[in-house]
Amino acid sequence: MPGFGPVAVGSEAELSPKGSAVAGFAAVVLAGGLGRRMGGSDKPSVLVAGRSMRDRVLDALAGADSRVVVGGSGDVPDGVGYTREEPPGGGPVAAVAAGLAAIGRDSRDAVVVAGDLPLLTASAVSALRERLSTADGALFVDQDGRRQLLCGAWRADALRQSVAELARGRAGGLSGASMRALVRSLDVVEVSWDGAGPPPWFDCDTDDDLRRVREWLTAEKAG
Repeated sequence: MPGFGPVAVGSEAELSPKGSAVAGFAAVVLAGGLGRRMGGSDKPSVLVAGRSMRDRVLDALAGADSRVVVGGSGDVPDGVGYTREEPPGGGPVAAVAAGLAAIGRDSRDAVVVAGDLPLLTASAVSALRERLSTADGALFVDQDGRRQLLCGAWRADALRQSVAELARGRAGGLSGASMRALVRSLDVVEVSWDGAGPPPWFDCDTDDDLRRVREWLTAEKAG
């Protein structure tokens, strides 16, 4: 698979935009996931520190020229677009395709993230965008080097092309397609998180994950 080695992200000062992460990106938030290990709830709507996980993600993406939520309740804040994947429940790649269609073709870059990343920050988004360089995409990797496929920044045209190629190559279209298959042919920069504070890519799949996030945020506030 094409790509570069992991690039470590350091302190908050190093994450601040310095001109390379310029205006002109769109944001796609995938919010259709059900918390099957959390009682089957609408997972992105779960509250963390008084705000839903989805809205915390949208806060981190406030610098985008346009933001669109794919899936979920549809009750989005003013100024945020909403769409659904086709078919509903068709999985993350179908949701990515719907999000790309909704943002249009004016934005060169697209940040695509899950709606259950309550620790995502604007600085982390800038870090991903700054590391795009000439690559097709930039993804955070966890401490074990695993790619966080729903926490990345992309050249929108490259991602659209990969969506189209994947759809042509599958009898069932995009329904049920995996993110790994979507990004397999793309040139991806892997970005590790070595900065202070909790990892921005941390997603909440279980009640234990939620407890951990709440503990992190409480400790961060106390400090």
